[in-house]
Amino acid sequence: MGPIGDTWWPAPAKLNLLLRVVGRRQDGYHLLQTVFQFLDFGDRLRFRLRDDGQVRRLVELAGVPEARDLVVRAARLLQEEAGITLGADIELDKRLPMGGGLGGGSSDAATTLVVLNKIWRAGLSTEHLAELGLTLGADVPVFVRGVSAWGEGVGEHLTPVELPEPWFLVLVPGCEVPTADIFGDPDLTRDSPRITIRDFLAGRVENDCIPVVCRRFPEVAEAMDWLAQPRLTGTGACVFAVFASEADALRVKEAAAGRYQAFVARGVNHSPLLKMVEQ
Repeated sequence: MGPIGDTWWPAPAKLNLLLRVVGRRQDGYHLLQTVFQFLDFGDRLRFRLRDDGQVRRLVELAGVPEARDLVVRAARLLQEEAGITLGADIELDKRLPMGGGLGGGSSDAATTLVVLNKIWRAGLSTEHLAELGLTLGADVPVFVRGVSAWGEGVGEHLTPVELPEPWFLVLVPGCEVPTADIFGDPDLTRDSPRITIRDFLAGRVENDCIPVVCRRFPEVAEAMDWLAQPRLTGTGACVFAVFASEADALRVKEAAAGRYQAFVARGVNHSPLLKMVEQ
């Protein structure tokens, strides 16, 4: 079968504007309070239909075997759940760093679920896709739903929030931070008192992972020292700062040239993927 055009579908990055660890379940998963906001920058995917039922990726991902690739797993999960006999070749334009806390892998999986649900005519609801996505990773549902949100539980209990949409400068230190290592560290704070959305909107933006990440990854500590009013997204490694204008963010990006890989993006409350699918 032929391609569905040559359409590139966005898999936007996210920032965690807050991350508090408020407890731990008996199964070891941590209970969180966090805020997700999308960026108007991220990975891109392209899909070509197959009539033989095979799901293949067209681009190798360093260190990730095909069977473990979240994009491939998402496609096969949707096939199984919806009884789909079609397949797909999937091309990924990977622009987000791995292990950076920007949600790249989760966003890629969500875009795969949402787009293949559409072009395979699987007919699953957004809520059904979000439930499938949760089996792939705690961050996948927020990308499936496509609106900025206050998250609780392991990040899957989502309450939409309307946030300011400032410009962000994102620095990419030269390291990957495995989330499991940070959440497994004995020094991680696991009993932060719960706060409310109103507290966050009033300026509470702390990230409980910062002390552990900076101790274990000096590159992140150095980036935070270099950047004025730095914040860490998720467990890192990426560090960001907020700016009122694109020009202000670009000036700091220019200053970072030669020291850090960096990019400037706008915060958005509605995922570019959601907008494109609705069109």
